[in-house]
Amino acid sequence: MSTTLIEVRPAKASDASAVATTHDEAWRAAYQGIIPGAELEKLINRRGPQWWDSAIRKGSRVSVLCFGDKIAGYANYGRNRARSLHFEGEIYELYLRPEFQGLGFGRRLFGAAKRDLGQSGLKSMVIWALSDNEPAVEFYRTLGGRMVARSSERFGGKSLDKVAFAWTA
Repeated sequence: MSTTLIEVRPAKASDASAVATTHDEAWRAAYQGIIPGAELEKLINRRGPQWWDSAIRKGSRVSVLCFGDKIAGYANYGRNRARSLHFEGEIYELYLRPEFQGLGFGRRLFGAAKRDLGQSGLKSMVIWALSDNEPAVEFYRTLGGRMVARSSERFGGKSLDKVAFAWTA
């Protein structure tokens, strides 16, 4: 009988290429048909291996979920950036490669990021999702997030609504 190890750990600079690939695949799956095509390509291309290498080396909090020797997903997080929301922490991104979605890995990655924020003294947190990204909205609702704010963001010439979900310790 063989066993495959599933673990969440801090990203290393050597993970940059795999995180970039995960970002590319996950964003295409999540946002195709939501974010205009040319704008989506620009957003994906900005986050190549060099960008992730720099972010990881500079100390950005990036955790990866590994399935065996393959990076299946990542989360990056830190202090809340929206001053109008009175929550201490924020998960900026949480993405899985499409073939790893629906297996409980997102829940595991979310739990690890939330726990890490809490251990750093950030006891409440928020995460934003585009309203049209129904799988993400449903995922955060299922995890017990309560909708606390609405806003919009421009992608090229298109304005898209987004919602913030929050959790407290």
